[in-house]
Amino acid sequence: MTRRPALAVTIERVPFDDPAADALRRAQRAELDERYGRDDHEPGAVPTAASTPVFVVARTLSDVAVGCGGLRPLPEGGAEIKRMFVHPDARGQGVSTAILRALEEEARQLGVERLVLETGTEQPDAMRFYEREGYERIEPFGPYIGSELSVCYARTL
Repeated sequence: MTRRPALAVTIERVPFDDPAADALRRAQRAELDERYGRDDHEPGAVPTAASTPVFVVARTLSDVAVGCGGLRPLPEGGAEIKRMFVHPDARGQGVSTAILRALEEEARQLGVERLVLETGTEQPDAMRFYEREGYERIEPFGPYIGSELSVCYARTL
């Protein structure tokens, strides 16, 4: 993907059920269903407001929601990045990096020292992004153990 000029965005922490957050998660789901050719491509529990207490939305200066992401605390410590998504029209403009940095800062404020995440085999763009941003590939964890589609990453903050 060619880099385009950076898109100025604000990152706002919102409730999980915020309408813009919900619309972005639905758009992500539709894209992933299309990439994988099915709707059962994510092992484990679906994120909810209760399990994902930190959720952010990136908005353009004209108030258009273009990306999102959340943090789900893990029982064994650390947190999992969930529902990272940038609308295709806003990709390649630094929005995903802005969201990731905001989530990392939220994690630090919560005392989280290690972030983990799961992406999938049909998301090479996501794998390149996380590797570029300093995340290291790890063995699948939790519900992703044994999943043929899961690719997992971690980063110590």
